[in-house]
Amino acid sequence: MEKQSLFVIEDAPRVGLGELDVVWFQVAGTICNLRCSHCFISCSPENDKFRFLSLETCKRHLADAARLGAREFYFTGGESFANPEMCDILAEAVQYGPATVLTNATLFRDATLERLCEINVSTEHAIEIRVSIDGYTAQMNDAIRGEGTFDRAVAGVAGLVAHGFQPIITITRTWSGCDDMVLSEFVAALKRVGYASPRLKILPLLKLGAEVDRTEGYCNAARVTHEMMRGFDTSQLLCSSARLVTDRGVWVCPILLDAPDARMGDSLPDAMGDFALRHPSCHTCWSCGAICSNDPSPAARAQSED
Repeated sequence: MEKQSLFVIEDAPRVGLGELDVVWFQVAGTICNLRCSHCFISCSPENDKFRFLSLETCKRHLADAARLGAREFYFTGGESFANPEMCDILAEAVQYGPATVLTNATLFRDATLERLCEINVSTEHAIEIRVSIDGYTAQMNDAIRGEGTFDRAVAGVAGLVAHGFQPIITITRTWSGCDDMVLSEFVAALKRVGYASPRLKILPLLKLGAEVDRTEGYCNAARVTHEMMRGFDTSQLLCSSARLVTDRGVWVCPILLDAPDARMGDSLPDAMGDFALRHPSCHTCWSCGAICSNDPSPAARAQSED
């Protein structure tokens, strides 16, 4: 888990927090029912470096977030629904604004789907569910996410659709070649389980954590320089508008969870300072833009419009 990066950049450009628009919650810590071979924070059933956030802890941070002007909330892990209080936490969050839950969709039970549906129809704020699937066949997906995960994930997607959701399917780009064919096959596979108009988002590989063992880590060229930041739209970087709440304090973003220098303070009011883009993964954010948001990647957007 300590393989956050092989090096950091000295004299890196800094990004200030313009406004705190979004607050992320590491609601399941690093605990996950799966052990994906590309996981950038090496989540697994045994990894309890970061632990579950309780409902009471989330209530406190949500109140702080509202006072600071935050308007949107994301919940991640690990596997978010491994936290037994996830639905209660979501019900609290949507009292403040739109909320997104990231999940692998393999732990859904009828009672969970029914509760999600109840929360969704009772709030004026949007609820988004993002489901991670990394292949359009069991062979492709399960090689990365584990045996049997494709069938369980698409069953979870089908359950969400049946309960009125249109989940965003996030796909980590582990293939080479053209995205269009892969996205087309994803659309076909999802339509077969009843998802008529799938929403897709391609995510770049983050060469951290388990991915270092699966392929490789970042090279020395992966850096953000002062020159690269001249004229750059910093709103594309999560650190310019968001912070991450964990059970061990507030971090700058979900990607740098393993980086001690990414801890910004004990609470959201303590975490409003700027941050140096000294980590190689900052280059991925700089080059790909808005990778943590719900905005679709350009290729996925084109597929959805076809």
